Amino acid sequence: MSKRDYYEVLCVEKTASEVEIKKAYRRLAMKHHPDRNPDDTEAEAKFKEAKEAYEVLSDAQKRAAYDQFGHAGVEQGAGMGGGPGGNFSDIFGDVFGDIFGGGGGGGHRGERVYRGADLQYNLELSLEEAVHGKTVKIRVPTYVKCNKCNGSGAKKGSSPETCSTCHGVGQVRMQQGFFSLQQTCPTCHGTGKVIKDPCDACHGEGRIQEHKTLSVKVPAGVDTGDRIRLSNEGEAGQNGGPPGDLYVHVHVKPHDIFTREGSDLYCEVPINIATAALGGTLEVPTLDGRITLKVPPETQSGKLFRLRNKGVRSVRGGVQGDLLCRVIVETPVKLNARQKELLEEFQSTLEEGGKSHSPKAHSWLDGVKKFFDDMKQNIGS
Repeated sequence: MSKRDYYEVLCVEKTASEVEIKKAYRRLAMKHHPDRNPDDTEAEAKFKEAKEAYEVLSDAQKRAAYDQFGHAGVEQGAGMGGGPGGNFSDIFGDVFGDIFGGGGGGGHRGERVYRGADLQYNLELSLEEAVHGKTVKIRVPTYVKCNKCNGSGAKKGSSPETCSTCHGVGQVRMQQGFFSLQQTCPTCHGTGKVIKDPCDACHGEGRIQEHKTLSVKVPAGVDTGDRIRLSNEGEAGQNGGPPGDLYVHVHVKPHDIFTREGSDLYCEVPINIATAALGGTLEVPTLDGRITLKVPPETQSGKLFRLRNKGVRSVRGGVQGDLLCRVIVETPVKLNARQKELLEEFQSTLEEGGKSHSPKAHSWLDGVKKFFDDMKQNIGS
């Protein structure tokens, strides 16, 4: 009797990933296992078929041979032993190992090491520092390897002992019905070792807390939200594990003059009525010094002037941004009698000129008059 295609048995495509094949097998094995279907020969046959298909397709070499030569390519190497009477937990060891924290073989892995935690440091910079870049020194609280015990956690002259509960594996097995579940060893907390004579400096931790000073090179053009990674400057690992990383998060403080948006800078420049009406020149600040801004006659309040390449060059590269200056016409205050007299005289000359001197004001007044006329007409009708 010819065998069915293994992909068809597991109900997966030929392009299925290892994870998809594992999920398909787990589903079929749960459904057809003889322990769940006693005296059901059809279920037993389907279970054997699924197990055979999985043993081939889960092995990269066997799968390649099967894809090229079909069943003939794996007849001698498929390893179809292990009938339905085998232990259910052994059959599912490789399937559930990644879920319950280890393979089903129960082999000793020796002492487990843990990578140190990553740390975060919030760095405040002025706008000038962020735009031009600088090197700053920061002081960071962290865990470092204990020099007295060299990170072992054991007192000098002694060493950690293999945990008697898990025998160095770091996990213990618990049987629950069909399943054999693995959990972190409660005695050694997953390390596989027990320290009976702890170091008096780190109290068995293998690391101590202290502050360290680091130099951080801040590249030019950083902005709020950017972060700088310092590899291996985080907390020390446990049991000889590698240290974590330190992430420096940048926050740029508000500036008295400029506001940054991407690579552009914005600022407001107050000007008096005379300069706005007659035109003139102003000195405006940039992050590289002062620059002259030419204000044309009849400039209106709110007009935006763009100064090319006077903004920021982003840390990610690209062209340098611009500086955009918004002029704000300032109304004079604390006028003396003579100034008020001159303004009144000036006002009378504006009224003589009609709409030509204040076109926007007259246009707005005409719009208001039309609005009320239309309202009266609608009410009357």
